[in-house]
Amino acid sequence: MKNLPLYFLRSPPSLRLPVSAANSFLAHLSYFITLSLIGYGSLKLTKTRTSATPNDLNIFFTSVSAATVSSMSVVEMEVFSNFQLLIITTLMFLGGEVFLSAVSFQLSHRNKQTNHDIPRTAEFENESATVDELSISKSSFKVLGRIIIGYLLATNIGGACMIIIYLIMVPHARHVLEIKGINFITFSIFSTVSTFTNCGFIPTNENMIVFKKNSGLLIILAAEVLLGGCLYPVGLRLVIMAAAKVTGKKGWRYILKNDSAMGYSHLLSGVRCRFLAATAAGFIILQLIIFCSLEWNNSDGIWDGMNPYEKVVGSFFQVINSRHTGESVVDISLISPAILVVFLVMMYLPPYTTFLPLRTKEKASITTDGNDKRQHLVKFLTFSQLSYLAIFITLICISERDKLRNDPLNFTVLNIAVEVISAYGNVGFSSGYSCKRQVVADSTCRDAWYGFAGRWSAEGKLILILVMFFGRLKSFSMHGGKAWKLS
Repeated sequence: MKNLPLYFLRSPPSLRLPVSAANSFLAHLSYFITLSLIGYGSLKLTKTRTSATPNDLNIFFTSVSAATVSSMSVVEMEVFSNFQLLIITTLMFLGGEVFLSAVSFQLSHRNKQTNHDIPRTAEFENESATVDELSISKSSFKVLGRIIIGYLLATNIGGACMIIIYLIMVPHARHVLEIKGINFITFSIFSTVSTFTNCGFIPTNENMIVFKKNSGLLIILAAEVLLGGCLYPVGLRLVIMAAAKVTGKKGWRYILKNDSAMGYSHLLSGVRCRFLAATAAGFIILQLIIFCSLEWNNSDGIWDGMNPYEKVVGSFFQVINSRHTGESVVDISLISPAILVVFLVMMYLPPYTTFLPLRTKEKASITTDGNDKRQHLVKFLTFSQLSYLAIFITLICISERDKLRNDPLNFTVLNIAVEVISAYGNVGFSSGYSCKRQVVADSTCRDAWYGFAGRWSAEGKLILILVMFFGRLKSFSMHGGKAWKLS
């Protein structure tokens, strides 16, 4: 693998509304802002489960975190009532990539039908193409749209049902929810949607730490992580291949042969899917080896009372969540800094990062069209992704400068970087905050089960909100910053 270049396949925009390319970013941004505001209003107007009602900024922060599927937390999840949990579930579902891509594809196909602009592939470009062949070409778009919706519903409904069955059959797991007063059906639906959308919110304050011994539950959620995340194109293609083999219909085979012509960005070729699966497996194995090597005998007791099988499953669950989901069975602040650095790299990688032995051809010349020149100039002057992250981390270090000085064990640059890159990657990992690490003890300090950002100032939280929006829309700036590369 030494000679294979690492390509970062662009995570394609999901909501391709029938608008011009110039307005596409604004369409995306407007959607997520509107969804976040609706979520904020809904959470604000409904009652919490406890008397500790979050302030307006924290409610809006939570709404943005759910809508952008980031799961960055500034309040404890058990504060929210059952109805509010369902509101958050809706936000996560509507903000999820698979749902948005399904809506986008349907709108795009309808627009093409209206304009009589169904693309003709090489297979049917011949003038002698039969009416039947052209009919297959047109009907395949409807078939693909149904497959996407079916995949979305099947994985979410199936996952929720499996968790419900597990909770019924394993009294210990259900007892945890009963003690906390969380409806187990709501927990099942919430956790499935959150995991499939790669959000990472869990209704319990401790996330999945309270279920670290429930290996069956972790395996169910691990499958949801992969099916809705970096292996979604692989899962989608396998479903289409299975349907083509079972039914024998030409429309299914047409979709497989003409994946690029279908206009669905998540429908990758068979070769790319194989490399994507191999790369994902490689990252998981690498992380698992490092994680187990450094944390198997963790002195802080993150594995207390667990047998080797439970440790392996817990470690596997932890490392696959480092890419985009952010659910956790251990306290991130108690693991080795070396593991945190590995997680930082994983969180930064785009979802469809893959090793490819073939380089894509770049245009050797720049067209003379005025619009193309302006777009080319924008791409060159736009900062790179790392530059933006450096700017955000710097701004937060400025907004939290007093705490960096007075509380240096909690407010470290590494912890801030973990929070920012986690928000950028829409992951949700957080180092948390511990009153025991305070240099000057504060008698009023109380440890709480929410993210490190919960201890930040209002300015710091607002900056992190911008980071979450930026991370959700990073596909628009991923190819920028060419003028800033030093070579």
